[in-house]
Amino acid sequence: MTDITAPIAVELRGITKRFPGVIANEDVNLEVRVGEIHALLGENGAGKSTLMSALCGLYQPDEGEILIRVDGSEHPQLALISSPRDAIELGIGMVYQHFKLVASQTVAENIILGLKGTPFKLKMKDVELRISELADQYHMPVDPQAYIWQLSVGEQQRVEILKLLYRGADILILDEPTAVLTPQESAELGKTMRQMAGEGKAIIFISHKLDEVVSFADTVTVLRDGKNVATVDVADKSKSDLARLMVGREVLFKADKEAPQLGQVVLKLERVEAENDKGLPALNGVSLEINGGEVLGVAGVAGNGQRELAEVITGLRPVTKGQVLFQGEDLTNKSPLTFIRKGVAHVPGDRLGMGLAGNLPISDNLIMKTYRQQPISKGPLLAKNAVEDYSKQVVKDFDVMTPSIDTPARNLSGGNQQKAILGREITSGEKVSGDVSALLVASYPTRGLDVGAIEAVRTSLLEQRAQGSAILLISEDLEELLTISDRIAVLHGGEVMGIVKPAEIDIEELGLMMAGERRQ
Repeated sequence: MTDITAPIAVELRGITKRFPGVIANEDVNLEVRVGEIHALLGENGAGKSTLMSALCGLYQPDEGEILIRVDGSEHPQLALISSPRDAIELGIGMVYQHFKLVASQTVAENIILGLKGTPFKLKMKDVELRISELADQYHMPVDPQAYIWQLSVGEQQRVEILKLLYRGADILILDEPTAVLTPQESAELGKTMRQMAGEGKAIIFISHKLDEVVSFADTVTVLRDGKNVATVDVADKSKSDLARLMVGREVLFKADKEAPQLGQVVLKLERVEAENDKGLPALNGVSLEINGGEVLGVAGVAGNGQRELAEVITGLRPVTKGQVLFQGEDLTNKSPLTFIRKGVAHVPGDRLGMGLAGNLPISDNLIMKTYRQQPISKGPLLAKNAVEDYSKQVVKDFDVMTPSIDTPARNLSGGNQQKAILGREITSGEKVSGDVSALLVASYPTRGLDVGAIEAVRTSLLEQRAQGSAILLISEDLEELLTISDRIAVLHGGEVMGIVKPAEIDIEELGLMMAGERRQ
């Protein structure tokens, strides 16, 4: 619970920010106190990141003012923040969802890059020693001499946080900090935030994950459609209360799933082996099959073959041994286009790097699976009206928040990018050709989505299942796997530890299998 006697570290008054065709923030007020972890909660596109970008100088608000507590002053003072440099000089720093690191440089070089007052001749040993001291103090182990490209995503996030601490930030903003972390890394981040708050720093973390808000935060401010909805003590509200505030309606946390109506075997893998990008074994003798009308979940700690499995099934990665049979036909090492034409849809785990062409408009991204088909194409040319009608329908059906279908995909929030991919993959066959995809391979389809969007995605997957599609669902959310899967295959070290039914296993047993305990 927030200590209301603690001084206010930062205050935003009446912040309004407009972009062409959309009001991102409208008359937003926010107070964050010293020693407080303050969550900024809202749906994708609710204006959370925009508000914090105004606080850290990346955007200039059209209306409103920002007040900062400076040098231990009793009350915050009006601050003019025209750039990120102004913000860091006032003790404000932000870790963005997409990290701002130079991959070819070391940890130490990234941390001091652009630092004002850096001497011409640096003593890197002193810099590295200070970084190591901060890493030890906040339990964020990282090698100062390591190159960024050598680090995991979780380690890269530590570098971003250490960069702010090295520069003396007292107000730290974390944008969707757990979106790329494992559950274990998320728990460690929560402890780090609590330690920093205990030392008098003000922490703002942007999120749409109710579990982490309840676990980490003292106070939560809810944004909806760019406006304040409420600011409440976390201890006074349940997850259901917060979800209702966030989306403006009741949210169902359990999917309404009927018993599967199994069809024919759609996909069968027989002793499949494949290598990762480094040429090392990634899949070792994987055998499984999926019927039409069922969801086969795939559980496992990140890096145990999930990505390679999805790519083998969609023609993106060669098989070194074994067979991939699709509706009885051998498609081993066939091209991705062959898999697409056979009715395989794919939601990749890397939405912007692989799922979308960021510089192209939403409309172009939505027709990537259907541009060869009528009515989208007429001979060698695209039918402009058909493209527009189809794109607008997908945007509407999947609630993709975008100013227009001509907006570049990179300008959408992460969650809306994910919804656009899902819309394309789920509806391309159904909307254009009248068919339902025979197989939908969905890698982390709800990662980065808010509770309302998660509910919609899970409902869409179950609708595809009810229409006879086979669904391969790869997820690190065990609750999600147990909720909507009919069977769950657990991967460890590229091998299947067992295939189980959700009713016959609990999270603890799944965890043991993910750690390498084989189930007979």
